[in-house]
Amino acid sequence: MLRLVPIGPATLAPWTSPAMPEIETDIPARLDRLPWSRFHLLIVVALGITWVLDGLEVTIVGSIGPMLQSKSTLGVSPQDIGTMASAYVAGAVAGALLFGWLTDRFGRRLVFNITLGVYVAGVIGSACSWDFLSLTCFRVLTGLGIGGEYAAINSAIDELIPARLRGRIDLIVNGSYWGGAAVGAAASLLLLSGDVVAPDIGWRLGFGVGGVLGLGVLVLRRFVPESPRWLVTHGRIDEAEKTVADVEQKVKESGGGDLGPACGKLKVHPRRVFGFGMIFKSMLGPNKSRSFLAFMLMAAQAFLFNAVFFTYGLVLTKAYHVPVKDIGIYVLPLAIGSLLGPICLGHLFDTVGRRKMIAGTYGVSGVLMAITGWAFHAGLLDAFTQTACWMAIFFVASAAASSAYLTASEIFPLETRALAIATFYALGTLVGGMGAPYLFGRLIGAGVSNVVWGYEVAAVLMVMAAVTEAKLGIDAEGKSLESIAQPLSG
Repeated sequence: MLRLVPIGPATLAPWTSPAMPEIETDIPARLDRLPWSRFHLLIVVALGITWVLDGLEVTIVGSIGPMLQSKSTLGVSPQDIGTMASAYVAGAVAGALLFGWLTDRFGRRLVFNITLGVYVAGVIGSACSWDFLSLTCFRVLTGLGIGGEYAAINSAIDELIPARLRGRIDLIVNGSYWGGAAVGAAASLLLLSGDVVAPDIGWRLGFGVGGVLGLGVLVLRRFVPESPRWLVTHGRIDEAEKTVADVEQKVKESGGGDLGPACGKLKVHPRRVFGFGMIFKSMLGPNKSRSFLAFMLMAAQAFLFNAVFFTYGLVLTKAYHVPVKDIGIYVLPLAIGSLLGPICLGHLFDTVGRRKMIAGTYGVSGVLMAITGWAFHAGLLDAFTQTACWMAIFFVASAAASSAYLTASEIFPLETRALAIATFYALGTLVGGMGAPYLFGRLIGAGVSNVVWGYEVAAVLMVMAAVTEAKLGIDAEGKSLESIAQPLSG
């Protein structure tokens, strides 16, 4: 269903290769009209596992932090734990930028298999580490893989899921991070208690869980195709047509029935390579307000969640005197509440709308965070009530955080989507993901009660992000990606 339109040099777009004529395609419309099917479930499971793995990593590290301070393990200090957490995030930032660029240039499918392999190598290395330095280096490698996954995975999912379902699916996939966090919390109860295995072996097995999951998913990803939208903009028209035809056939065979005609066509000037100049000119030129919005949403949620989860084990042990082996009992309900948030609220982002729901969830999270911080400082909470407060906050905030990735992945042109996700993930993480663990590590070192100041900073950032969304947000619900952001090759 393509029509080639010959064009002469005088009408050639400045970024178009003379060997590639303008094309008109209905491939985006054909993908958006598809009913939900087993194919889409495969995409969600095979690609969404990234978030489960990241949640597992963050929770395992948060839970084993106090254990690693023991002389019988690695004998690290609270500041060392903060440094390792920041090293993981630094690796994720570098991985997002590197693999984000590679994803836009060489395709989603190639990169999301490479990044998963890097993650598996890093997490297995973490399990085998012998001192603080070696563990820190392997955490950097693990972060490289996870950061690269974010860019490739969010791009691929958004480009393969029908427009009318994109919001709720993105939120559920991104919210699956908390499924990994729940697994990590439950695993820590078994592996760090000393009842099943010795603690020095248990924390190593905790890292090994991610390696086993990653190897299994590498096999599953063999069945995930390249994004037809990416293939079209890079001139690989025949491959795009074949891929969409295969997807349509799979949908029909799984009960999709008559798919009906696709409405709407798109004209593009394919190009094999889109340079950094064109990409950043788009992000900082006509899309500069969208860039600021994506940065604010990413930074605020990264600070809030990293502030709590990277140091929650230390807060429990130092402020509430919870035994190390019981930390998972308190982390598990937080993870469950955070997982339920996107599942329960996700459909509202497609019905009530993006702008209202994103601004609302950020604003409510910020207010609840401020109140909880005050109650903690006033000594009104114990381990149980502190956990209940976090559970309520994270039910709302997890939907807000997931919507940040949804926003970054759908409001920029297709040719720069992966790099845009990577850029704003990196910027937001530098502010929130690296700053929060370092700041909270220092605050706890000076006295656990000082963490209240970090909580209030997180609250202010969330409210600021809510105001930014209310003013600059895009009403993207139910719209095709190409109508939200015109492709650079359009």
